[in-house]
Amino acid sequence: MSDDNQIPPERFTPEPQGNGNQGRPPLVINGQYVKDLSFEAPNTPQVFSALQGEQPQIKVDIDVQADPKAENVFEVALKVRAEARAKEQLVYLLEVEYGGLYTLNVPEQQLGPVLLIECPLILFPFLRRIVADLTSDGGFAPLMLAPIDFAQLYRQRIQQMQAQREQTAQA
Repeated sequence: MSDDNQIPPERFTPEPQGNGNQGRPPLVINGQYVKDLSFEAPNTPQVFSALQGEQPQIKVDIDVQADPKAENVFEVALKVRAEARAKEQLVYLLEVEYGGLYTLNVPEQQLGPVLLIECPLILFPFLRRIVADLTSDGGFAPLMLAPIDFAQLYRQRIQQMQAQREQTAQA
């Protein structure tokens, strides 16, 4: 029997070396799930006439939260709230919280960036699809969330925390 059908080992990602975690992967996705989902279009079907020839004004807010659940296990949740209005009339209100449960084997100084940048990057495409499907299923044009720079959001969060510490120290 020949070894022609074997996959060469160089096709596989090597185990991380020297991270002090005995070869455990730095990030494991334990699960992803919808935690909360709400879609309201209270003014249908009348609102469709307001949408004739006019694009709705859509305000989108996104937040990232991370909470420890057990040793090395964290829940990361992306929350999105989108409100669409046309001619001052509510078209729809959408709220989704999409979460992921992760096991992290990284040094403590890397926890923040992994939890608030890397984990949301994994969750975002799934959240984006849910939002697009939900608005489409509601009878409206799909809302396609623009890509998010989670690294920039993380830097802003760090700057806000530093500013708050400085204000507290001066008080």
